[in-house]
Amino acid sequence: MSDLSAFPIAREYPAEHPDRLQLYSVPTPNGVKVSIMLEETGLPYEPHFVDIMQKRSHSEAFTALNPNGKIPAILDPDGPGGRPLPLFESGAILLYLAEKTGRFLPADPAARWETVAWLMFQMGGLGPMFGQLGYFNKFAGREIADKRPLERYVGEAKRLLGVLEARLGGGRGWIMGGDYTIADISMLGWVRNLITFYEARELVGFDDFPAVGAWLERGLARPAVQRGLTIPKRP
Repeated sequence: MSDLSAFPIAREYPAEHPDRLQLYSVPTPNGVKVSIMLEETGLPYEPHFVDIMQKRSHSEAFTALNPNGKIPAILDPDGPGGRPLPLFESGAILLYLAEKTGRFLPADPAARWETVAWLMFQMGGLGPMFGQLGYFNKFAGREIADKRPLERYVGEAKRLLGVLEARLGGGRGWIMGGDYTIADISMLGWVRNLITFYEARELVGFDDFPAVGAWLERGLARPAVQRGLTIPKRP
């Protein structure tokens, strides 16, 4: 039986299956990156819903796991060397799970680093810009009279969609061509959110990016993606 008692997070969210990887998350675009990856790999895990609206990601136990107070985070009882590994930042978790399972990250060094570059594109560009657009289009930012911030993020969203369109054009099925990878997994939730939850489909002219739309449909058709989009289940 795995002993996770040294980790405060395991006391706040007791594990029914302490031998499985523990996921602490919410089904947001960043959160579902990890749940989709776990579903795709088939790695046994136990999800825990962290109520970010009640600031549970800022609890003492959670910040002991992730000092930045953000979801998702994991605690793997079978980490490197057989020792428990706590880990935060969704991109780092995707890389770790790809290494652990040997899946969704090319073995060829050149293709591997190209995949990592596209993952960083999502982490540093697509995610933050889409998130800001959502804030200014749907949430509190929509009440700001000055519309220049919204215009900036609409412009950036269009530019980033254009980068994806160019990459996916010419019959490329996935970001890395014929191989579905963590690059795709990192972006599916964000692109989906942009045109659904953030209500920005017309605002960014999403239908002007047909290769991106077709890629999104292919991704959402994967059973593991459909499952991952709703994990952890909301109370």
